[in-house]
Amino acid sequence: MTTSQFSKSAATLFSLLVLLSAIAAAQLQIGSGNTAFADPNVPRPKTTPCVVTLYQHFEFADFNPKSFTYTPPAACPGPWAKVILQANFSINEGRQFDRTANIWIGPTNIYFGTTAEPSHNVSRHWHVERDLTDYSSIFTVTQAGTVDLGNLVNSTYTSILHGSADILFFPLEQNQLPPRTADQVIAFSSGPTGGTVGLNTTTDLLEQTLTLPTNITDLYFDVFAQSQSNDEFWYTCVPNDVAGELQSCGGTAFRESEVTIDGTPAGVAPVYPWIYTGGIDPYLWRPIPGVQTMNFLPYRVNLSPFASLLDDGQVHTIALSVFNADSYFSATASLLLYLDSSATKLSGAVTENTLSVPVPDVIENIHTASNGNIAGTVNTKSAHNFQISGYVNTSLGPVTTTVAQNIDFSNDQYFKVTPSFYEQDINQGTTIHSVVTTHNASGSFTNIVNQTWPLKLNITLLFNPDGSGSQATTVNQYYERDQEDRHNGQAISFSLIQNRVTPTDTLDFAPGFVITGNTNQSSAQNYFSSNSSGYCYSRSITASTGVLTSVTNGRGCD
Repeated sequence: MTTSQFSKSAATLFSLLVLLSAIAAAQLQIGSGNTAFADPNVPRPKTTPCVVTLYQHFEFADFNPKSFTYTPPAACPGPWAKVILQANFSINEGRQFDRTANIWIGPTNIYFGTTAEPSHNVSRHWHVERDLTDYSSIFTVTQAGTVDLGNLVNSTYTSILHGSADILFFPLEQNQLPPRTADQVIAFSSGPTGGTVGLNTTTDLLEQTLTLPTNITDLYFDVFAQSQSNDEFWYTCVPNDVAGELQSCGGTAFRESEVTIDGTPAGVAPVYPWIYTGGIDPYLWRPIPGVQTMNFLPYRVNLSPFASLLDDGQVHTIALSVFNADSYFSATASLLLYLDSSATKLSGAVTENTLSVPVPDVIENIHTASNGNIAGTVNTKSAHNFQISGYVNTSLGPVTTTVAQNIDFSNDQYFKVTPSFYEQDINQGTTIHSVVTTHNASGSFTNIVNQTWPLKLNITLLFNPDGSGSQATTVNQYYERDQEDRHNGQAISFSLIQNRVTPTDTLDFAPGFVITGNTNQSSAQNYFSSNSSGYCYSRSITASTGVLTSVTNGRGCD
């Protein structure tokens, strides 16, 4: 393609994206209190999809999972250019907690997220999507499906949730090569119809002991670890010895998912600090929820250096745990296997593995004055700097994969506690620098991924002599991921995602922390993504007093 042709193609694509963005913006109504987020839908191919309905208008008013049957699309046999889940949820006005939602095909998770809380006079509805193309192999046979959205409905908690879901199967264009997708997907869940597994402590495991195919060339582990119960606000926690006086949770502010093979460290999946729509102050998230709150992204761990080990025909145990879990994390994972179709048995070796278990460092500097007032800091840090390498002798020659990662976590907290004042200020950051280098007969391929997940959170409470008072909260929650691919040192592709949510609110409460109202509520979300194909998406939205106030599209995409 010439430079002129590329420019025309990029301009056409940009015009299409502007049109799609404008159509989507029309669905966001200024002045509405309905759930609103700036996240884009999954980009579609040009072909017309076959739509398979998983379920329609299911009602969620109890804790019984609902069943459906998945049947492959007869009119669109695979392979497919893209496979996309689209799901719609709603909740009627009233009172209800935020709830966790999962959708499963057989034992495999295809959606994980949480729901919006309603208000007494605002019902809510929202739409989520997930790109499932890598999971194409699970959609080739009829299977039982399950949607699990437990919800308590009674005279106090009155709101019922409803939902529908479809999968879109996009055929290949004429002469289009199919994308490379996993040959096998092995689910790590609680049973044949799915279900998450609770990890209550560091030693609890989500694991499988199995004999894998002997022609694996590369493999990946997609991890979901959702904080629940005592661990819901793990980023606010402190060591047990000061948890009481600081009126906070224990177990420190460090959590991290660990992957092992036969008990040996094999990968790390840092935990994103998701905040649900009832978290800290429900008014913060009306109408804009937190980053990924309604639609979690799995963390993908590259286990390809271990392919030769798992190709030996012996039994192996692959396990997931959460370091410092303190009751509890809800976990599931999927193992994606890519096989050599021209060989039945591959050899090779793991040649290097410097990954070890984390050793977090916690520094407490808390002072208690003679009058009982408390002030000080608790700083928690953890870091990995490791390299794992291995090779496998494939039908096309030897392939060597090296995974090198630097992962830095920090959580710095400041406390001030008096009888009439409480402040907890949190500045947390996770930075991940990953370089995966693959050497094969075609040369050297390098995948470089940088991720940063800052979270800034300030909670300040003022107490009056009668026990009434106010709670002022500000949040700055961020997710950024940039990726570059190189072949023999030459850049061949890039992509970028930036997602930031920044709410603030002040709660007013009567004695006994009975909420009487709120003031000064506002929020904003800025989402930007682009890649080297010419795709660019940008949307910024703002809200005040619980309703949407502005939508801006396309900024930075010119």
